[in-house]
Amino acid sequence: MPTRVFTVSERARVREHLLAKAQSDPRIIAGAAIGSDAQGSSDRWSDLDLTFGVADRPALTGVLEDWTKDLVNGFDAVHLFDVSDRTTVYRVFLLPGNLQVDVSFTPGFVAEYGSRFQLLFGTAVKRDYATPISARDLFGIGVHHAVRARYCIERDRRWQAEYWISGVRDQALSLACRRHGLEASHGRGFDRLPRDVLDAASAGLVRSLERTELLRALASSIELLIQQAEEVRSLAERLSTQLRDLESADWP
Repeated sequence: MPTRVFTVSERARVREHLLAKAQSDPRIIAGAAIGSDAQGSSDRWSDLDLTFGVADRPALTGVLEDWTKDLVNGFDAVHLFDVSDRTTVYRVFLLPGNLQVDVSFTPGFVAEYGSRFQLLFGTAVKRDYATPISARDLFGIGVHHAVRARYCIERDRRWQAEYWISGVRDQALSLACRRHGLEASHGRGFDRLPRDVLDAASAGLVRSLERTELLRALASSIELLIQQAEEVRSLAERLSTQLRDLESADWP
């Protein structure tokens, strides 16, 4: 039996419904598309991401409740989780066919963030993105993850070790994205990195939970982290000996 996956026309139908609902709801004062839809780069697998301005903060709770009921009753949606960013609330749903629908609401206005935004009605207020994480912090977090990974190996906590090793690799790839002018958040730029970087990252994949394999993957991920730390070279050089100590098979 073929897998049931949402169609582009089904996604468009949900989009049209939500925009019509917004324009008929007196509590909604503005609406916009965000993400790939706003940039005209959505594809067969893109989710639906819309943001709305709500007249005032007291109206926000009622809007969230009403819109949730509408999606649940009208489209058999499941409310997955909420994320809050300052005054904006993001509510994420999953519809049949694994269509993800993200709707967000901001009291007083619709918030505009950069180029991934297309105002559809009403007016918007520009907001800056949160300050991007620095190269120093990306590297520092990677070092933290490497230390934790090695200690988990010594404690024979192999699944937790795999978790931290993957984290080291992700921080290294995020540093690489910064170097190449790519977006790092949620791995968006990873697939566009140069082939040599991705080949080196592939060596850091954990292929089994054997101790020797965990140590091998950790060593590869540490080397990638050091290689990609060009923006914080002095810090990477200062810590390189300690990091490579984590790679050693001979520990007390």
